[in-house]
Amino acid sequence: MKTIIHGGTIVNEGKAFVGSIVIDGEKIVATEEHGLTRESLCSSDAAIDATGCFVLPGIIDSHVHFREPGLTEKADIDSESRAAAAGGVTTFFDMPNTVPQTTTPEALEQKFELASRKSHINYSFFFGATNDNAALFPQLDTHRIPGIKLFMGSSTGNMLVDHDEALQRIFSETPLPLMTHCEDTAIINQNMQLFKERYGDDPPVWAHQLIRSEEACLTSTLKAFELAVKYQTRLHIAHISTEAELELLPKTWGEFSDRLITAEATVGHLLFSTVDYGRLGSRIKVNPAIKSAIDKEALRLGLNDGRISTIATDHAPHLLSQKEGGCARAASGMPSIQFSLPAMLSLVDEGVLTIERMVELMAHNPARIFEVRQRGFLRPGYQADIVIVRPQAPWTVSRDIIESKCKWSPFEGQQFHWQVEKTFCNGYLVYDNGTIDTNYTGQPVIFR
Repeated sequence: MKTIIHGGTIVNEGKAFVGSIVIDGEKIVATEEHGLTRESLCSSDAAIDATGCFVLPGIIDSHVHFREPGLTEKADIDSESRAAAAGGVTTFFDMPNTVPQTTTPEALEQKFELASRKSHINYSFFFGATNDNAALFPQLDTHRIPGIKLFMGSSTGNMLVDHDEALQRIFSETPLPLMTHCEDTAIINQNMQLFKERYGDDPPVWAHQLIRSEEACLTSTLKAFELAVKYQTRLHIAHISTEAELELLPKTWGEFSDRLITAEATVGHLLFSTVDYGRLGSRIKVNPAIKSAIDKEALRLGLNDGRISTIATDHAPHLLSQKEGGCARAASGMPSIQFSLPAMLSLVDEGVLTIERMVELMAHNPARIFEVRQRGFLRPGYQADIVIVRPQAPWTVSRDIIESKCKWSPFEGQQFHWQVEKTFCNGYLVYDNGTIDTNYTGQPVIFR
């Protein structure tokens, strides 16, 4: 089937221009800067008039927690991939802290099998590092997964890697990019004890950023830097949350492929700060913690000066009942994938970054960093993962439109001015103005 998207402003590889995209089957076959001829329109099976809209590469969210298997009361691959499709996300990379944890080849295969039946967009899964599983790394198919996820701070089960010998083995032997969660557990535990002595067994949620402090983040991130430089490990630091960590990253880089260390910012850390605890409470309790307004502004500056390379969500649903309480009792994590693209387009409207740079951070760079094959760009020969968004189309987030299984969002009641109208995944119209085709299943991503 041949589909032509015409009349919209195409944003791709640093340029924005009115033009058309021709899709044949699963792939893009042409991207044209000028209007279509009548012959071109007549030769298509479907023509979509995108006049007044922007046509972007489908978003690649390289950091999500879809909770399946084992935690499916919160979320599952079906529900969260529906939310992703409704938000213009066409590819996700899921994290390994599920039940069972994705720390064995067998657990990894189980996730791929589940996604092959349940995911409505494209998918892959990080393999999780532990103190004693580096010997499994050579068994991993480097064409099927984006990287190894390493928790260098508090985590569930045995996924906290806190032995120096294990860390050195992981950094020296990984055959894949290493994504790290950097927080120092000893500092966090010491801070938690101090706040419990002052406020009781469940300190108020505003103290979360003082317990999981700047010092805890910076100490761990410095350690990851040192190990990456020592072993020349390709390192991607997840959810940078402080200005101090950003200062470790240079503002000017060489060619993108030469970067040994890159960093991710999340939607939550870019939109919220400590002032929002009073309004949203534990709904914005995440690890690492939402920090100060100064940190938020530093992260926003980092989007444009090369220090931040990707924007992801760290989409992490919990039931609202699991979010009750303070620093010790409320679960950490929040859902955000359905609204991440409209939220980042709101930063475009505010002048924080250009739409071209946003596309770089949410589509192009995830594809580059993890060496995704034929996705992340609007290029002939690439998979037709495309999202059409309309500006100046105000709408308000309400509970009834939330696709995530947990059925809440920190954005409830917020008005956005960009509307996701259509999401194409491998040339298939999976989301169309509020309707999701749940009969469609995405594809496993191929790397390298």
